[in-house]
Parts: sequence; C-alpha cells; structure tokens
Amino acid sequence: MDIQTYLEQGKQALAQGHPREAAIAYAHGAQLESDNPMIHLGLAEANLGLGSYGVVQMACRRVQELQPAGGQESRLAQALLDLLDRRFERALQSVDAVISEDPGIAYAHALRSHLLRAMGQTYDANLARARAARLSYGGRFEHCFPNVEPLTPPEPAQPTVLPTNAANGASRESIPTWSRPNGMQRRMIRTRFLINQMPGLVTNIIVALSIIAFLLVVTGVVTLSGANPLTYVAAIFLTVSPIQLIINLISLFFVGRAVEVLFGKWRYIVIYLASGLIGILVNQYFLGGLTAGMTYAVFGIFGALGGFYFINRKSLGGFGQGAFQQWLLFAGLNIVLNVAFAQGNLTLVYGLIASIVGGLIIAVLLAPRQRRNLF
Repeated sequence: MDIQTYLEQGKQALAQGHPREAAIAYAHGAQLESDNPMIHLGLAEANLGLGSYGVVQMACRRVQELQPAGGQESRLAQALLDLLDRRFERALQSVDAVISEDPGIAYAHALRSHLLRAMGQTYDANLARARAARLSYGGRFEHCFPNVEPLTPPEPAQPTVLPTNAANGASRESIPTWSRPNGMQRRMIRTRFLINQMPGLVTNIIVALSIIAFLLVVTGVVTLSGANPLTYVAAIFLTVSPIQLIINLISLFFVGRAVEVLFGKWRYIVIYLASGLIGILVNQYFLGGLTAGMTYAVFGIFGALGGFYFINRKSLGGFGQGAFQQWLLFAGLNIVLNVAFAQGNLTLVYGLIASIVGGLIIAVLLAPRQRRNLF
C-alpha cells in the first residue's frame, strides 16, 4: 500500500471516531516515509484521541522540525500543542489560518468545533461540527479530543459612561457594547441549528409527501392532468402502484438517508427534484404523456450515490474501487428488473436510465469535496 492510502485510512478512522485504528494506519505510513509531516501530524491527531499526550507533543514537534518555514501541518500541530496547554484562543487562531487557506480539511473544522465548545461558544461550535461532518461525509470525530471543562464566559461588559466635565457641564451618554438580535434573527438561528441536528429530515419529508400523494391519487382527489410546473413537481412524488411505493420508500430509507448525509440537505433536494424531472421529461418525450415520477427521482438518488463513489474512488482506496464496481452491478440489475416489471416495454426504462445518469452527473457537479486527492 502506498503512503496516500495510509493517510486516507487514518483520516477516515478519525472521522469515524476510531483513533486507535488511525494511529495504526499512520504508524504504517511512518514506516514508508519517516519524514512526511502529514504522517506525524496524523500520529499527533490519533494519539490526542487516545490520551497519549506525550506522544502528541513529540509528533507535533517533529512536524514543526520538518516544516521550519511553516505550513498547514505546522500550524495544526501548534494548535494541538496550544490545546494541550489550554490556550484555546491561540489554538483557534492557528486553526482559522489553516481553514482560510484550505477550507476542505474536515479535521480542522472538527478541531475548531472542539475549541469553540471549550470556550463556551456552543452555537458556533455546532456550525463547525456540521461542516466537519459534511466534509467527511457523515463523520462525527467522536473520541478524538480530550474532555475539557468549558471556560466560564466573561461577564457582559458594562456600558461605558464617560465622566461629566464639571467645567462646562458637558456629559456623554452610555455606549452599549453590542446590539441584541431581533426576533427574526433569533428564529433564523434556532431554525438553522435544528435543521443541522436532524440528518434525515429531508428524506422523512419526501417519504411523507409521497405517501400523501399516493393516497390522493388512489382516492381520485389528484390526477395527472395538465402540464403546468406545479403538476410536474407533484408528479415527482407520485407512484401509481403500492408495490412501487413500498420499494421506493425502502430505497429512500437505505440510500436516500445516506445521500442526504453525504451531500447535504440542499444538494439532496436538487438531486431528487432534478433527476425526477429528467426522467419524467424523457418518458414524456417517448410516450407523449405525463407520468408518475417518484421512481425516477429515487433512481437519481441512487445515481448520486454512484457519483460519490466515482469522485472519491481513489481517496477511498480499495473500498472506493470495490464500492463503485458494486454500484455498477446493482444499477444494471435494477434496470433489468424494471425492464421485466414493465413487461419488456423499453420506452418506460429510458426515463430510468436518464434519471440514474442525470443523478450521477448532478452529484459529480454538486458534491462537497476536499480539494485534494479527488481524481
């Protein structure tokens, strides 16, 4: 195995909350390249989670020796040293410098979240943690940082009152140090926080809308008549068969929730709607009529999962190559099964193929990614 594979294994193990496995991967990497600063930084990060703080200090010093002129690894190493010394603000400055240079380092955002939480800034810490999870495709970095008691937040500064000038009787009014957010701003903050805490929110909403839409169609309340934008949007959540509805809901539960975590809520919504619309339009082109499109949207979500495996096939090592090959196998199998389900009517399958290819392409274009090691 090459050095890059060990580096990626270590990053994945840290993101999944397994510092011991990360330490093993980085130790193997050190045997290949003993002078690689990224390897020694990884050893420091892994041993920080294991509580081996002496090893952390030695590894960080080694990183700084290998990068005497400074660099990302050197700044992160200094941040870890400052963290051990409880100099959280200084550590945060180093981490922010790294993020400003390369915002795609998931561990840097996780470390920033830990530092902010230690400083009592819970809201900003949650935002940084969500960013780390997004960049690491669902990683939570559990057991990677020492338990620290949050610093006591300082008392709010009292308004500054300038003394009265007795000679001329002039006086100054008090100057407030900050302005309280208004009601709308507070509601926005609470809403963003709650959304970030619910990783399966969009999938659950899609499931609920699909069930409601199916019941409305079965009872005759809604029909696919007309061709206006609202009808096309409604068609993306519709199925005409209870068997198809059950299959789609199961697929959303297993695949949709994973894609939502990997791509984020807004990208997930775009992938679902766009791929569903692609399938509906292709099917309409061949058959000349509007049809239920939930199956197309689900195929697009499956295509997005293949897009994730494709753009990360090298950074994921052997797992990525195997996962993408398995995805190709299941994609072909699903298309064959749908051909059989459609009783050989290939025109119905064109929309499915267009959806899965469209979902893959959209995922490649929209996927959050680190700037390194993608292809």
